[in-house]
Amino acid sequence: MTTITIALPTTDRVRTAAFYRALGFETSGEPAEDGLPEPLRFALNEHTELMFAPTGGFGWVIGNEPVGTGEAKECVLGLALGSPAEVDEFVERSRRAGAGVLIEPGRRLDPNRYAATTTDPDGHALMATG
Repeated sequence: MTTITIALPTTDRVRTAAFYRALGFETSGEPAEDGLPEPLRFALNEHTELMFAPTGGFGWVIGNEPVGTGEAKECVLGLALGSPAEVDEFVERSRRAGAGVLIEPGRRLDPNRYAATTTDPDGHALMATG
């Protein structure tokens, strides 16, 4: 089975690690001198990982193209949660960890789906549905 790696730039790997750990994700890989894996990775499941590379070195991932500023939301990480209450709790946990909220929790996609969209400290969007 193939492993899928979702790679995103970060301006501060320590802050990013603290944010995603506050959401309940655990880092994976051998720790570097600062105690965090290099590159910074979170195992999402057996075959998917989220990897953060420093913004200054992210160019090798995208063929030396300019790295986005975090203002544009071209990638949305989706989290399928079990209920509207879990979405509300995710948004509150995200706020406490320093997230921005792009879309407050509510029935926005259709009457049967409850959703909210937050951002991590680098501006990457996370949409929780439940």
